[in-house]
Amino acid sequence: MYVYGRNVAKELLKNKKVIKKAYLMNGFKEDEILNLLNINNICIEYLDKRQLDKLEDGNHQGIILQIEDYKYLNLNDMLNSLPENPFIVILDHLEDPHNFGAIIRTCEAAGVHYIVIPKDRSVSINSTVMKTSVGALDNVKIVMATNLNACINELKKNGVWIVGTDMENSSCYDEIDYRTPTALVIGSEGFGMSNLVKKNCDFIAKIPMNGKINSLNASVAAGIMIYEVVRQRKTGV
Repeated sequence: MYVYGRNVAKELLKNKKVIKKAYLMNGFKEDEILNLLNINNICIEYLDKRQLDKLEDGNHQGIILQIEDYKYLNLNDMLNSLPENPFIVILDHLEDPHNFGAIIRTCEAAGVHYIVIPKDRSVSINSTVMKTSVGALDNVKIVMATNLNACINELKKNGVWIVGTDMENSSCYDEIDYRTPTALVIGSEGFGMSNLVKKNCDFIAKIPMNGKINSLNASVAAGIMIYEVVRQRKTGV
């Protein structure tokens, strides 16, 4: 896969990520990146802007790296290594890579143990996610589940409580106890949680909305929920 951007490149090079090749725009003059590429013996190919744009249409800032595809964990990997009091975030068919990248950064900062995404009809790790989550992916474990409801059922068998997010038939998010093994479910941007996933939840949480809009951006909602879990586990209340 291709990733792009100077900050992403610096992070990957400093973390000794396996890089197959670097594509630089003619005249590229970022000394720190050039030194890291040379130290790590990365093959460099210089291209003009039009050629770089064909590789990636994002804001590549004159550098594109070719790296190995992201390697996801599977359900068994997660179940076989659950910590004593797991904290998991499940993304129910999230579609926006910017939201996904922002959630990955929040999960890394908050110490979330696993992020679960479905195999089909969901955003996956791509160049945009890499750029948005810069520096966080190497420290977060992401599970790709073939069937999200089957995954939820297995987590329940292992004592994990499932907390979904929805405005209807729900409790205020800060009234739910997250000090036990918990998996938060964040629904898709346009449709929220699917009906089957919602029925599988043990609790449904809502974030109070006092303005004229009735929903928050998925990554913002995830951040509020995630840090309520962190707060309760830190303070014990």
